[in-house]
Amino acid sequence: MGNAADSPGRPGRRRSTSQVELEKVAFALFDRDGFEATTVDDIAKAAGIGRRTFFRYFESKNDVVWGAFTEQLEHMRAQFRNRPAGEALMQSVRAVVVEFNRVSADEVPRHRRRMELILRVPALQAHSTLRYGDWRAVVAEFAAARLGEPLTALRPQAIAYTALGAALAAYEHWLGDPRSDLCEVLDAAFADLAAGFGDAAQRLATR
Repeated sequence: MGNAADSPGRPGRRRSTSQVELEKVAFALFDRDGFEATTVDDIAKAAGIGRRTFFRYFESKNDVVWGAFTEQLEHMRAQFRNRPAGEALMQSVRAVVVEFNRVSADEVPRHRRRMELILRVPALQAHSTLRYGDWRAVVAEFAAARLGEPLTALRPQAIAYTALGAALAAYEHWLGDPRSDLCEVLDAAFADLAAGFGDAAQRLATR
């Protein structure tokens, strides 16, 4: 599959694939031709599989960009369940969100490209809104359980929406500064969020 990723569209025998390998082929095409110009048929052909096989791995071209997001959210739920019962709620959210976004060094370039597509390709914005909703639901579930409130109550939902905003701000900062470390940026953003940005305001006031 490495050859297919290096040379999208290369003809050859039909090959076995995986979700990760198919994603790599698709990203190579997105880089070469642009996201909007790349079709499902293009991806399937480059991967040496049929269109029907493509849909066994992804529901749509948009879903390729998000990778195994549904499975990752289940892992995120498990991480929340494993946080110490006495830990401050926002400290738990901070720890889980940072860990959720931790990738190996060799995966950083692809993760950066993934987030560039998610945050900056207009054609993906509507789909991204659905995924953001799925992410917020996981945070809201945890917050509601900790607070003993219904999932739809104001506080769990406010926490989830605010957490998403902090995460997106951290991603934008990370994309704008290639030298930065995503987990460090997220940790700093969520530390300030947990403190109500009071510490940050105090630091500015004393300069």
